Amino acid sequence: MILIIDDDAAIRTSLTLLFKTEGFWVKSASSATEAMRILGEETPEIILLDLNFSIETSGVEGMQLLREIRVLHPHVPVIIITGWGTIDLAVEGMKLGASDFITKPWQNQHLLQSVETALELYTQRLAAQPSEKPLPASRRKLEAQFNFDNIVGQDAQLLEILETVGRVAPTNAPILITGESGTGKELIAEAIHLNSKRKKHPFVKVNLGGISSTLFESELFGHVRGAFTDAKTDRAGRFEMADRGTIFLDEIGELDLASQVKLLRVLQERTFEALGSSKSRTVDVRVICATNRHLEDMVAKGTFREDLFYRINLISIHLPALRERPGDIPLLAEYFVKNLKEIYQRPNLRLSPAATRWMKSLVVPGNIRQLKNIVERTVLLSTNEVLEIEDFQRNINPAPKSVSQNKLPEVGTITLEEMEEQMIRRAMDFHQNHVSKVARSLGITRFALYRRLEKYGITYESDDV
Repeated sequence: MILIIDDDAAIRTSLTLLFKTEGFWVKSASSATEAMRILGEETPEIILLDLNFSIETSGVEGMQLLREIRVLHPHVPVIIITGWGTIDLAVEGMKLGASDFITKPWQNQHLLQSVETALELYTQRLAAQPSEKPLPASRRKLEAQFNFDNIVGQDAQLLEILETVGRVAPTNAPILITGESGTGKELIAEAIHLNSKRKKHPFVKVNLGGISSTLFESELFGHVRGAFTDAKTDRAGRFEMADRGTIFLDEIGELDLASQVKLLRVLQERTFEALGSSKSRTVDVRVICATNRHLEDMVAKGTFREDLFYRINLISIHLPALRERPGDIPLLAEYFVKNLKEIYQRPNLRLSPAATRWMKSLVVPGNIRQLKNIVERTVLLSTNEVLEIEDFQRNINPAPKSVSQNKLPEVGTITLEEMEEQMIRRAMDFHQNHVSKVARSLGITRFALYRRLEKYGITYESDDV
């Protein structure tokens, strides 16, 4: 049963018809008193709550009712329906335990998705209640249920994360993935997509740290011909490309406040306008975000919008650093060796038993990405088919050596890729993150530089003009 609480008869009627058409049993209440009477007699599966009743417009009545609902039915999902003027209040409602907030006027499909997601998550919580915290399923059992082909590891923390991924993937819940650089956030995002109902539709990746604020709208929402000097043709943005699929917004903590506002609007209304166009377009996407920054601290400092934080954070998944699951290091190393022996046509390549055991104590602050680089560098520089501890020790470079102004590093102490990364970082520092000047000094185009900034995870704050 869905309980609709709103003083506006037209809204109650509209919502009742919408949900009855979708096969739901619906009850409605026009006041807090009527709502509490119904809630005292029955337990709804979900509640749609307006924040204002009668002539009251402050939202105080709605917030008080939400508190009372939480005491009476602490686990029943509540979706707040609000106008733009009370979004700050809606965020307060999220802090009190509301599942989502929908702005008026709403889109029926978006509202139905929000209700469906809340119900699916509520059902999962009810199913998990009998035991306080079930043990993680085995890796074999998870693989029988889900597609986790590209994720390597058997650590209990990882298995618990994969269980969560398996549960939430079929929903449309927005997900925030956190963790240090190199922990595999993109792989988890892709696993969510591959195990979702949207898997046959696009999975679009966007590194927000590699997009300047001046290009933000064009990249995410597209542009029409003539929108700016270089706009020779119409161009679809990333949201349009991801329609009916999933969009993965990596490094969301790097967005400036102005861009955060623009992103928030499309996430709330599911509509956007291409740059240079006044025509609104509707989009149906599942949003997954990732960051290696502490967004809660940024919210407290005022550098990240609180309403955006709650919009992207219905489900949060934190990935542990590799040092927190050392038993998975040998498994990952063997996985990389297996791939590399095919790439470099060395069919007899393998790790020695001693090297496999030694891997567990390997210090890799750069996590999985750094481990992959260490293994590949060792494969490239070693002539042995069986890789021993000494092969890795000779080729491990814990802290990349800085390139001196007048002296190049010795051959074998640094890869070409590392030299490129260091040169780009030096140029970014020298030109104070001015992308156009950096690109000119390196002899490449701005777009080629953006690709490299994304590749190496290099971020910058100042605008490119």
